[in-house]
Amino acid sequence: MNENKQKQQQQLKKRRRNENAPESSVVDEEVDEKQGGVKTKHMKEILTSLILLEDQEKDDREEFAKAHQEERLQFEEYHNKKTSAMRDYYSKLQDYHEDVDRVDDARKRKARSNTFAASNATAIALASADIEDSISGGEDKAAASDKATATGPQRRLWVKSRSKDWWDQYNSPDFPDEEFRKAFRMGKDTFDLICNELSSAVSKENTMLRDAVPVRQRVAVCIWRLATGEPLRLVSKKFGLGISTCHKLVLEVCSAIRTVLMPKYLRWPDDETVNRIKNEFESISGISNVVGSMYTTHIPIIAPKISVAAYFNRRHTERNQKTSYSITVQGVVDPKGVFTDVCIGYPGSMPDDQVLEKSTLFQRANAGFYKGVWIVGGSGYPLMDWVLVPYTQQHLTWTQHAFNEKIGEIQGIAKEAFTRLKGRWGCLQKRTEVKLQDLPVVLGACCVLHNICEMRNDDLDSSQKFELFDDEMIPEIGLRSANAMKARDSIAHNLLHHNHAGTSFLS
Repeated sequence: MNENKQKQQQQLKKRRRNENAPESSVVDEEVDEKQGGVKTKHMKEILTSLILLEDQEKDDREEFAKAHQEERLQFEEYHNKKTSAMRDYYSKLQDYHEDVDRVDDARKRKARSNTFAASNATAIALASADIEDSISGGEDKAAASDKATATGPQRRLWVKSRSKDWWDQYNSPDFPDEEFRKAFRMGKDTFDLICNELSSAVSKENTMLRDAVPVRQRVAVCIWRLATGEPLRLVSKKFGLGISTCHKLVLEVCSAIRTVLMPKYLRWPDDETVNRIKNEFESISGISNVVGSMYTTHIPIIAPKISVAAYFNRRHTERNQKTSYSITVQGVVDPKGVFTDVCIGYPGSMPDDQVLEKSTLFQRANAGFYKGVWIVGGSGYPLMDWVLVPYTQQHLTWTQHAFNEKIGEIQGIAKEAFTRLKGRWGCLQKRTEVKLQDLPVVLGACCVLHNICEMRNDDLDSSQKFELFDDEMIPEIGLRSANAMKARDSIAHNLLHHNHAGTSFLS
């Protein structure tokens, strides 16, 4: 009996469990459904947020692109206006010079016609005199004939009378040397030396029609024009000469300077001088085998009629907020700031490393001419087997900082030389009227005259100092020689090891 009751109780328990089981599963299912709904809701909210963020980012990009496009269009419009204005100015300037030349030609033709008419009148008078003399007697005829022969060739071309008081005053032996130096950027002795050197190349002989311009006046016109950069009409008034004559004299004397004086005063030094230069640079920086300091500057020009984009100087335009065009002058100087090599005339859009690759200096280096020596340049030049430049990465060690400081001292010599060059010759400070094809001759003459003044210790007046602005761009391939990298690291280590390195970078 007891066993039967136990069995019945067990069966009842099983039946109850079976009845309760579906209810618990249903509850679990409901809980799962609720949790799944909450998850789905959260996922939808996240996706909605992501979509909104993406749309907002897209709108921001479109707004930025639109603003950038508007700025670009404004800049292009501004650039086009400035370019058009410069072209108009240059065209008017050309027309002005053409008008001046036409007026001068008309005056010359008028003078020739007047001279021809006067010659005819003289011939008629002489002929009538001969007839009268033949009637009066043979002796009188012979005398008249001799007189006609003596007076016949004395023809003169009419020349406009212009005042030369200003030049006569400065050319006087009693004129103070200090005032002469301020005007011509050199002392009287240096000016006399240049005149003597160029005498055979620029002197002209007097003719029956007019007297030639003296050598001293020819040289003075050129140097005054280079020193002040004044317009030709003002130069014409000071020296009592025509505008076209002054323009012609400037180009003739600059060409003579380049032909006669450049081989003598601007050349690569000989072996003995190279050794002296090495010792002087080493005493300055502690770096051995340095034979020169290199720098590249820009000379402003009027917008050329051809290849305008090549001469457009973007960095100067952005800094000055004014459309700028330029050509480059690359120079190597010795410790005294005297040029030993120059490369002139490449367009202003070219960076320093490209100008270097185009230069004769680079060609001589490839031929092994500078093997075993260094020419120090700034960060705009690449590191090569013969070009030593500073470290340009962001995080530098003390050794690299010290090396850059010494390189900066050598580089400063070249920059200071270009500062004096532009300060001495005012024509380099502003856009010049000289044609693009004539500029290399004029700039080369400025470099030669700079060397002569530096060699003769003709110091620049403090009021003529010029502040130099040139933007250096890091070249795309700054390291072009593994051997040069090792050599530079060795030099930097030796500078610090032998206590040649400075410590200003620690302050």
